[in-house]
Amino acid sequence: MSTSALDTIRQLLDEAGISYKFVRHEPTYTSEQSAKARGESIKIGGKALLMKVGDEFKLFVISAALRMDSAAVRKYFGAKKSRFASAEELKELTGLVPGSVPPFGKPILPFDLFVDESILQNERIAFNAGSLTDSIILAVDDYMSIAKPEVFPFSS
Repeated sequence: MSTSALDTIRQLLDEAGISYKFVRHEPTYTSEQSAKARGESIKIGGKALLMKVGDEFKLFVISAALRMDSAAVRKYFGAKKSRFASAEELKELTGLVPGSVPPFGKPILPFDLFVDESILQNERIAFNAGSLTDSIILAVDDYMSIAKPEVFPFSS
């Protein structure tokens, strides 16, 4: 799915008339490496994390400069358990490897999408777009209008 994820994202943005910057770079495995390769602050990185909350997988996006507050997620959903998807589950459910997951739920990835308030504090969002070598940078307002996530605080 990795090539098609990028193609699908670009098509979605192009059809909506949203301008964005596409950056091809060396493979990046951490948020720090990705920010450096893009020439952007780590704060604007949108880190997409697939989590199993209760019995269901959901996609969460936080600023790459922050950490996930799993307790806040469990409280929000009234769930007793939550955990990050394993690399194997991620590959099986999305066709992607850790670090390449774009911050999009349906129709790009088959998950409900939740965005932390930290994303709204920046003018831009940057993210790996389905691979470790392709990034997209766009205005947060445009991202929010196309991704249509539910927003609540879950970072620390």
